[in-house]
Amino acid sequence: ILNNLCGDVCITGHDSGPVFEEQPSSVVYPEGLSEGKVTLNCQARASPAATYSWRVNGTDVPVGDPRYTLVAGNLVISGPQFVRDGGSYQCLAINRCGTILSRAANLKFGYLHDFPGEGRSPQTAYEGAGAFLACQPPAHYPALSYRWFVSEFPSFMKPDGGRWFVSQVTGNLYLAKAEPNDTASYFCFTTINMDISTKSTFSKANQLTVQPDANARKSAPAIKVGFPAETYALTGHTTQLECFAYGNPVPKLRWRKVDGLLPSKAGASAEGPILTLPEMTFHEEGVYECEAYNSEGRDTQQGRITVQAQPEWLQVMSDSEVEISSELHWTCVAAGKPRPSIRWLRNGQPLSTQDRVEVNGGRLKVINLALEDSGMYQCVAENKHGTIYSNAELRVQVQVPDFRSNPVRRLVPAARGGQVMMECRPRAAPKPTLFWSRGTELLTNSSRVTVTPDGMLRIHNISRADEGKYTCFAENYLGKANSTGHLSVRDATKITLAPSNADINQGENVTLQCHASHDPTMDLTFTWALNEALLDLEDPGGPYHRVEGKETIGDLLIVSGQLSQAGTYSCTAQTVVDSASASAKLVVRGPPGPPGGLVVKNVAATSVELRWSRGYDNHSPIGKYVIMGHSPLSPGWKRMRTDPSNIEGNAESIRVVGLLPWMDYEFQVIASNILGSGEPSMSSHTIRTQQAAPTVAPSGLGGGGGDRNELIITWTPMAREYQNGDGFGYILAFRKQNSPTWVVERVSNVESSRYVYSNQSLSPYCLFEVKIKAYNRKGEGPFSQIAVVHSAEEEPTVAPSRINATALTAFEMQVSWDPIQHLSTNGILQGYEIRYWRQHEREASADRVRTAGLETTARVVGLRPSTRYHVTVMAYNSAGTGPASPRTTVTTRRPPPNRPPGNVSWKTDGSWVTVRWDHVKTLDNESAVLGYKVLYKHEGQSALKVLDKGKTSVTLPLPKDNGYVVLEIRSWGEGGDGAAQETIVSRDSGETWTDCVCPNNIFFLIKCTLVHYFP
Repeated sequence: ILNNLCGDVCITGHDSGPVFEEQPSSVVYPEGLSEGKVTLNCQARASPAATYSWRVNGTDVPVGDPRYTLVAGNLVISGPQFVRDGGSYQCLAINRCGTILSRAANLKFGYLHDFPGEGRSPQTAYEGAGAFLACQPPAHYPALSYRWFVSEFPSFMKPDGGRWFVSQVTGNLYLAKAEPNDTASYFCFTTINMDISTKSTFSKANQLTVQPDANARKSAPAIKVGFPAETYALTGHTTQLECFAYGNPVPKLRWRKVDGLLPSKAGASAEGPILTLPEMTFHEEGVYECEAYNSEGRDTQQGRITVQAQPEWLQVMSDSEVEISSELHWTCVAAGKPRPSIRWLRNGQPLSTQDRVEVNGGRLKVINLALEDSGMYQCVAENKHGTIYSNAELRVQVQVPDFRSNPVRRLVPAARGGQVMMECRPRAAPKPTLFWSRGTELLTNSSRVTVTPDGMLRIHNISRADEGKYTCFAENYLGKANSTGHLSVRDATKITLAPSNADINQGENVTLQCHASHDPTMDLTFTWALNEALLDLEDPGGPYHRVEGKETIGDLLIVSGQLSQAGTYSCTAQTVVDSASASAKLVVRGPPGPPGGLVVKNVAATSVELRWSRGYDNHSPIGKYVIMGHSPLSPGWKRMRTDPSNIEGNAESIRVVGLLPWMDYEFQVIASNILGSGEPSMSSHTIRTQQAAPTVAPSGLGGGGGDRNELIITWTPMAREYQNGDGFGYILAFRKQNSPTWVVERVSNVESSRYVYSNQSLSPYCLFEVKIKAYNRKGEGPFSQIAVVHSAEEEPTVAPSRINATALTAFEMQVSWDPIQHLSTNGILQGYEIRYWRQHEREASADRVRTAGLETTARVVGLRPSTRYHVTVMAYNSAGTGPASPRTTVTTRRPPPNRPPGNVSWKTDGSWVTVRWDHVKTLDNESAVLGYKVLYKHEGQSALKVLDKGKTSVTLPLPKDNGYVVLEIRSWGEGGDGAAQETIVSRDSGETWTDCVCPNNIFFLIKCTLVHYFP
């Protein structure tokens, strides 16, 4: 560019055109909010700094209007109004290098009117039938979200097991199966979300009355909320399809992709009324199906999702400096669906074919460039989903020839017998005329000398006579210049010992030799390449290492050669002026490579045919193949059975046998030779074997229990690998023992594990023979072995006799009885239940204790002292309890004293200690003291001494170490054990810690010093 520093000229190396850093975004503004403001952002990087202007709907925004304010590049609109301010806004950033236009930002106005004031007609539905309530939303923008509440705000509706559904397309509330308690008033609640606020409103009441129907009919699903036959989705965005059905029982929903696998991104929505597919890609395009199903049938609906895309750049132009009078070629390529159209802008104005400019879609051509062609260019790609901009700056140059930034090399070394190239690249615009001279001799093309049009000088087969100075001359209409360099001729580099071909087994080392001679005034370096790819010889952990030696030796050591390292190795000896190369082939023998082209043919129920093509044998003949398989039942790959079992090395097909019917499989083929097994082939596509009738019977057949007049049969559900096909279920056959006729029932649920047969004539605890088999769409399997199951038991009909209850203490009693005779056939006796209650209480409030087994005595604890109890006993089995025995009565004993022995003292004598205490006196309502119990505890072990009434002392051993013992002393009698006095005794301290009982029942530990004198 001319060296003119005027204010309106873009200066090379100093100025730069605008580049957007922030562009405006579309805004939805609440209609009627007159006090607010809208800010549309626009900031650009430029030197000198950019100035800004704005357009709305293609016309200039009057920034002088007080409602519009320009803050830096941002446009602030005060009190926006729909009529005068709504539209498409674009920002222009301008400096002396050019102008660029931003993307368009739409200012739209959001609104939500109120629902009409008139009431809504009440609706009636019948129990078990489907129903819906229409929302009929008011006028609004943008789209609404919908919820419903019942009776009063904010009691919003919940899904309730799939019975209710609110369509986000229409806002309607749907009910799959009405129930009487659904009778209520319902309100449609709508919300719009705008950039700076949210607004909601709700409808008048929708009264729904559900008429009860005790005999509500069951019905198959009927889809009432569907999705379009064609739905258009946008890549990167979320797509939702709605589906909801009436039916009784309430239908369940599931989605599938008819022409492929349902995308995993659908997650839990794959079994709900709204299929949600986030971050859409072209892989998700296809036909989708919603299936509603219940025990009465099914209904389906299908629709296609067509995925489209906003424009996206694949190729853009870049800033260019081009010499005057030359040509400019720029190309923009954009992807998108529909295919984007492309247009061009120069300094914010449309560019079309005229004069020197040719516009052809994404191609721009400008010939005979002039200075006024400099500026900012934009390529714009757009389809119905969006518009994108790409910017570039064009600078048209004009300059006298100048070698200062890129002179001819001052010293150019070259090898004798080789060739040399000398560049001549001055800065100049327009392009200069170039020619070379040696001294005063003008060089022209000959057998050894070539001068190219772009100024390159080539000399072949160089000799010492070619040494000397060479000058390049450049000239255009603005002036001329020249630059000189010196050619120095050196001895040529030669390979003196070339590498030899080698043959190794995988894992072996090999050395490839390479020696060379060169001009002694220059350094010599060696490089190695494998199949023309340069090798890294400096990595100490790598397989390639340079063999240390003289400068003229460049041997290569390959450590633990691998199959990937076979190929052509090239050694290059190189100086700054020339190089010489030699090559050798390395063969690495190893296990075979992976077979290719694996396909599965002739799929049967238990076998398939595999075909493949041979992989590389890696220079050792293939000896055999093995087949590996994988199914959902096995976490990894395992070897498969084949026919024949041994697969020869020349085979390219085999039959895999022993497969499970109706199972998904993938396969791999592995080849091996004497050097080992190779890598497996690529996995085959997943196939599913053909269906077949079941071949095994269900296991775990048993049963029993249940309610009266029932026969319960249980079994273990068949695992997936034994089902062999769809339409799977179970066939049960049962009969009374010794009866000739079997009753046959079908259970159609694959996950079922229990069947209940009810019959009022069914005798209790009757013996049945039971067998089971599986069936599927292809047929029935074999019956299991016969199992014996009893029908439900009946409660015992006989009561125990000769009940006896004896008080053991104030808190315990023992109950005994004679067992019932096993004369009835109504069940298996499990034990006896003892019921006891205090006198003056009702029998219904009785406490209960159960025995397990055939014991005829039991101890009952937790009783009250001096209390009269009624006791009765009854037998029980799995069906319940039998009749109660005649009741008996018992009175518990008086309680033991609630005071511990007092004045506890002790005295040691060597390894023994003697402990004394005062006798416990009883009150009139307490049982007599018959003696004392002393519990001796030391290091987790304990011993109990029981003393007669007359003894109030005891002598006990002390531990051999210097530890302590804990003594608990309490009285005992007919009422049980009294309160305990705890004493801690030490061998060497003469101190005692006494656990005392306070009147308020707070326990604490006191420490006191006692003088131990015994009278």
